Amino acid sequence: DTKPDHPVPSRANNLKGAFLMLMAMFVFSAVDTLAKLLTADFHPFQIVWTRQLGLLACVIILFAVKGRALFKTHHLNLQLIRGFIAICSAILFVMAIRYVPLSEAITVTFIAPFVVTVASALLLGERVGVYRWSAVFIGFVGTLIVLRPGFNSFHPALLLALVAAIFFAFRQIISRHIGSQDSTFTTIAYTACVGFVLLSVPLPFIFQWPQTTEQLVMMAAMAVLAACGEILVIRSLEIA
Repeated sequence: DTKPDHPVPSRANNLKGAFLMLMAMFVFSAVDTLAKLLTADFHPFQIVWTRQLGLLACVIILFAVKGRALFKTHHLNLQLIRGFIAICSAILFVMAIRYVPLSEAITVTFIAPFVVTVASALLLGERVGVYRWSAVFIGFVGTLIVLRPGFNSFHPALLLALVAAIFFAFRQIISRHIGSQDSTFTTIAYTACVGFVLLSVPLPFIFQWPQTTEQLVMMAAMAVLAACGEILVIRSLEIA
């Protein structure tokens, strides 16, 4: 079989994938807002662990339908690595927004498209045109303006958001690489399980029960929306 691992997507699929990614970023904006509100009362590890619960619930339902076939993968190591860096990205970002305004932290993450574009060209061999290079370069310059390196107003926590964005970018690259052979459901399963297991280790030492109905509702909404956002990202990178 001489079919390439990464066939060039059609224009229709590129547009559909771009729309799904746009929806994912919209959903994640709501997730980040809820996480910012919760950082006043809860440890970042618990917040990210709560985010994983929505995805884990999806996996439990999928496992009941598909059984062990859900975890059948051609890229076991990459699936585990993706799950690990997804958790690292989320933790670092939540830690960042404990100390800096959400708007600044979000703007710093605009470096992710730059990293993804460079990595997709170098690692996946995808063609990147001048318009895309121009767009991501402008975004990168904008990130540098927000970081304001060398100025007194710079907050070190912004570096956490920067590293989180780089992790997020490589998570996308891995998603694109494995998407031609592993299904969306399989990637969801590994991401959910790796994150849940890793975050459950420190959880007993930092866990706090929600004290109000408002906190409980925010946690539930964050978990559901985070699951939706993760599914949208994975699917968008499979087709575009």
